[in-house]
Amino acid sequence: MNIYLDNSATTKPHDEVIEYMVSVMRESYGNPSSLHGAGLAAERIVREARGRVAAVFGAKTACVIFTSGGTESNNTAIIRGALSRRRQGRRVITTRAEHPSVLESCAALAAEGFDIVYADVDSDGRVIPASVEALANDNTVLISCIHVNNETGVIQPTDAVFDIAEACGRRAGRRIGVHVDAVQSFGKLSVASLARRADFISVSAHKLHGPKGAGALFVARDARIEPLIVGGGQERGLRSGTENVPAIAGFGLAALMAGRDPNARAERIAACKRRLLEGISAGVDDIKLNGSCGTDAVPHILNISFLGVKGEVLLHDLERHGVFVSTGAACSSKKKGGSRVLAAMGLSAAESEGAIRFSLGDFNTEEEMDRAAEAVCSCVRRFRNLGRYR
Repeated sequence: MNIYLDNSATTKPHDEVIEYMVSVMRESYGNPSSLHGAGLAAERIVREARGRVAAVFGAKTACVIFTSGGTESNNTAIIRGALSRRRQGRRVITTRAEHPSVLESCAALAAEGFDIVYADVDSDGRVIPASVEALANDNTVLISCIHVNNETGVIQPTDAVFDIAEACGRRAGRRIGVHVDAVQSFGKLSVASLARRADFISVSAHKLHGPKGAGALFVARDARIEPLIVGGGQERGLRSGTENVPAIAGFGLAALMAGRDPNARAERIAACKRRLLEGISAGVDDIKLNGSCGTDAVPHILNISFLGVKGEVLLHDLERHGVFVSTGAACSSKKKGGSRVLAAMGLSAAESEGAIRFSLGDFNTEEEMDRAAEAVCSCVRRFRNLGRYR
């Protein structure tokens, strides 16, 4: 029986979500913009889903703009958020440990003449607030910072970033926009405090046992932004195009389910993570934990470097044992070169090359962790023996 430990890449949808989406596809197929009964029924489903997602933010429904996922949300917030402020300044601050969709959005802005600067992170991948502060000047218009690092699970000091943005804004006599990529934290950690201070927050359905192809961008009521997709004027004119009603409905239900007893779910997943780490630590030596396993990290992500072993080779061997893991962000796993996140943390080439990300979800069990740890240790020992490690 397979053990799926790549939940940061995507999750298995809950059966209830699948069943609800099928019923919407079959029975509520109207266009939400149509004025007849079928259209109004579809519009009610979208409105209900919007309310469920907004409830996780602790925000008004008007602040939730549905998108196709985290990548589109990040692109919209960063590119269009910066362009809407281009007459005020051209500096955008981000960090060296962001998701590829953030880094590539910043690269697109650089091609448009924006000044993109990168804050440093510490050895755990946590952004250094002093580095952000040193980069903030009167030309700054936007700061983008991930909430939970998608490779290491480390929680970023977003409050410090908000404070810096506000202080910089006071000096410049205007508001500095702040974007938070909360794809890995939405439905797992409280994001209400982010919504009280951020201009934009990106989230995605398929990271919390919802469907692929649905996401949302939280846009504060007073935030300035131009649309990335234009046409029919849907989503407050900020994201045109006929809404993907079944996916949006599934997203709403997944968000609702994520809010049911979240503390108990987090404790259960944390226990699985501890069990996996303990099993691996007891079975092999010369491993390096990348990021923290304490309260400053999420319970569902564990990143370990196995020295003397190539992570990609280990990944494929584990698949033969029915264990599915990742070597890093799924969006960049097929590109050549090591992890930019791990490099920013100061890992050596050997440490980065041997890194594996284990990411847990609602369906994992402690018994699976024992079996996965046994498989990992067996594979690592075999490869080290073949390579005559040490």
